[in-house]
Amino acid sequence: MRGNGNGNNDERWVRKKATGVRAWLLLQANGDTEVVEAGKHTIMRRTGLPARDLRILDPLLSYPSTVLGRERAIVINLEHIKAIIIAHEVLLLNSRDPSVTPFVDELRARILRHRHATTSNPKLEMDNPEDGGMKILPFEFVALEACLEAACSVLENEAKTLEQEAHPALDKLTSKISTLNLERVRQIKSRLVAITGRVQKVRDELEHLLDDDEDMAEMYLTDKLVQQQFETSSAEEDHDGDAMDNLLQPDIDEDGTHPEISLEPGGANTSDEDHQNAQHPSSLLRRDSRASTTYSATTKQLDVEELEMPLEAYFVQIDGTLNKLSTLREYVDDTEDYINIMLDDKQNHLLQMGVMLTTATLVVSAFVVVAGIFGMNIKIELFNPDIAGMREFLWTVGGSTAGTIFLYVVAIAWCKHKRLLE
Repeated sequence: MRGNGNGNNDERWVRKKATGVRAWLLLQANGDTEVVEAGKHTIMRRTGLPARDLRILDPLLSYPSTVLGRERAIVINLEHIKAIIIAHEVLLLNSRDPSVTPFVDELRARILRHRHATTSNPKLEMDNPEDGGMKILPFEFVALEACLEAACSVLENEAKTLEQEAHPALDKLTSKISTLNLERVRQIKSRLVAITGRVQKVRDELEHLLDDDEDMAEMYLTDKLVQQQFETSSAEEDHDGDAMDNLLQPDIDEDGTHPEISLEPGGANTSDEDHQNAQHPSSLLRRDSRASTTYSATTKQLDVEELEMPLEAYFVQIDGTLNKLSTLREYVDDTEDYINIMLDDKQNHLLQMGVMLTTATLVVSAFVVVAGIFGMNIKIELFNPDIAGMREFLWTVGGSTAGTIFLYVVAIAWCKHKRLLE
């Protein structure tokens, strides 16, 4: 029986993998969390995203850092965070990753604070910031800010850790050039290049968002949802208003006149404007709808500017991290230049020593020639023991040695004169 159970589990796992079923952590606007297993088509229906946007979150594919604003959702692929934000919930893909657990706790805490602020002060969201009131950010911006802060904080912490490891290793390398120190600096440089690339991608994505107001406007999911509901209710009220106009339209008498209709007890005292509005209530709804649309169009730019504030703040943070990494890269390059200069200097000393040794070998060869000549089996007076003795031998050896030293000094002086030696 156990074997059959394991076989069924394996079959379900293979079937889920084939259909693209993954575990998603669902964080709702009220703070509730739930792990749901959903396939690609289910997520597409729930979020309104096309399949190409979901491929951005695929952990098996290598996509750069991306923040996309769509009609009903925001797609976020920043470092270890792969999430879909809707107007009332967040879908997190890799929630089981240990590096994502702190982000989940922080996001849930932010959602709970947002819910508490919204429920305790329901009218606070409508206050005008220009009048000194505080405006509560929409749910999607709270989640987006949490994602940006988590990604920027992770990169900044990695940059700080790398900087703390790099400076002692580089200083040790300048004091002592060894294989171990060179290998340590090589690893630090590899990590520096990788982190710099990741930071650059996040910075470029934020810069792209800040340069495109339309992309930022697409991220106002709550405003678009409210606007859609308002348009739906306005359309229904317009339809009801037209039906009411038909009901309130009086019948024409035989003489061609309309009987007077009063909607209030004091109908005779009602003004002409109120009477006209009473006869055509749909005109009031249309005028209110136009006023709301104008208000929304007027405040849209202000809302975009309010979204620019957190984006610019995180852009400044990630740009500071990039500048810190650039400074560290310059320090590494300077250290490499210094090491190369030291190595070149040592190589020059070795070359000079080689020249001196080669010169010494050359002049000693002259002494060897003298020794070779005296080693030949020939008859000369110097070899006659009756004529020559120890004094002649010492003069011969001493003269040859002095001549060799003289030739060496002359050769070294000539090299220094030609600036071949220091």
